[in-house]
Amino acid sequence: MNSLVAVAVALSIGQGEARRESITGSVKPHPGIESKILGNKRDVWVYLPPNYDSEPSRRYPVLYMHDGQNVFNGMTSYVPNMEWRADEAAQALIKAKIVEPLIIVGISNAGMARGDEYLPTRRSMRGTELGGKADAYGKFITDELMPIIDRTYRTKKGPQDTGLCGSSFGGVVTMHLGLMRPEAFGKLAVVSPSVWWDDKVIVKNALALKKKPNQRIWLDMGTDEGADSVANAGELKDALVQKGWKEGKDLLFYIDAGAKHNEAAWAGRMDAILMWLFPAKG
Repeated sequence: MNSLVAVAVALSIGQGEARRESITGSVKPHPGIESKILGNKRDVWVYLPPNYDSEPSRRYPVLYMHDGQNVFNGMTSYVPNMEWRADEAAQALIKAKIVEPLIIVGISNAGMARGDEYLPTRRSMRGTELGGKADAYGKFITDELMPIIDRTYRTKKGPQDTGLCGSSFGGVVTMHLGLMRPEAFGKLAVVSPSVWWDDKVIVKNALALKKKPNQRIWLDMGTDEGADSVANAGELKDALVQKGWKEGKDLLFYIDAGAKHNEAAWAGRMDAILMWLFPAKG
């Protein structure tokens, strides 16, 4: 199932359901963040770890997540109450000292411009042109959003303390920006990626790498997303291995049995994603 069809199906499932507030811990809203690079605005939400206020001298790594309206809250998610539960996962794992305390930034998409900003090449899909602005979107994150987050919160800087996470088209832009901007992003969660886009251009870009960057990658797919999707994800994994990533060391490839292409499935993997990318130290 491709991303646009999956969204349509998900929306039909969620029609008529009453929305519920579902934030856990401290999540700060930043409405209407403007991008001069992209020429638009979007809302951003920032999750702070439970010890943030009590340890005023401590700094924290940051995970930037695409489709931010779906990351923390059923009140803002596309499908009512179907969200990643990233705040619940982080809160529990940090308190249990399984995951390093971290800041999570949910970046909402730009609505109809989502496909343009999340896809690296511009192509026609069912008669609609989309894609080609992924690099500009990445520049928005590094040049416009990150400075705001760094000024406002006590962040750690540098690629080994900066992660990206996204699903579907968001998985494509996560992989693309990781490959193109390793100096900015050292931790990648490539979730249910739409590897099929533009004749698997993301696989070709991986194989074209001249040097393997020092990155830690999570890559996954659900079996109920289709045999082709699983095979495509495996092809991307093989390309990364060919370029020097080692499974179990700096690459984890996970096939989720019975998982579909939706936020409920991704929420089910959020604990494992955080444990792989941000394991507690010592």
